[in-house]
Amino acid sequence: MAVVRAFKGSATHADLESLPDHVVGEIVGGELFVSPRPAAPHAIASTAVTGELMPPFQFGRNGPGGWWFMIEPELHLASDVLVPDLAGWRRTRMPTPPRTAAIELAPDFLCEVLSPSTATFDRTHKLASYARAGVRHVWLVDPLARTLEVLRLDGTSWRVAGNFGDLQRVRAEPFEAIELELALWWGDASPEVG
Repeated sequence: MAVVRAFKGSATHADLESLPDHVVGEIVGGELFVSPRPAAPHAIASTAVTGELMPPFQFGRNGPGGWWFMIEPELHLASDVLVPDLAGWRRTRMPTPPRTAAIELAPDFLCEVLSPSTATFDRTHKLASYARAGVRHVWLVDPLARTLEVLRLDGTSWRVAGNFGDLQRVRAEPFEAIELELALWWGDASPEVG
């Protein structure tokens, strides 16, 4: 199943709530889009990215701290309702996370893990919404192509800040303070057992 435009026009939060649990609903430009839950390569990559970023940047373990991360938060960005795979806020902008399910403060960082069914939607509708909201960095992770594309907002347009892939060890904006091991993201590399 690819991303499906459920209907055009003024979609509401009630439309999202009426969807079955096995799909993800998002509203962009008043239109309701429905996509399937992700397959295993997507889930492995999403978990790995989160696992690499949280210790140094949220907990301050061997890193600078200063961030909050959330997996699949519901973002209310103007009239759009989006669910990225991972979102991050600098604590200088969000000292404490809200206690609500929906978050209206645009993140500083977003990560979308691309699936064959969602890649076009993520690269078009969602990136445009993120730019309008002023998100500074977006990572597009493709576990099948084994790539990380780092985008930086430049005015109202996205600029490529880096393209990485396969088994590289990289430092990627805005998290250059640590080296990331991409091989772990694809689920085919095992950390050394000591």
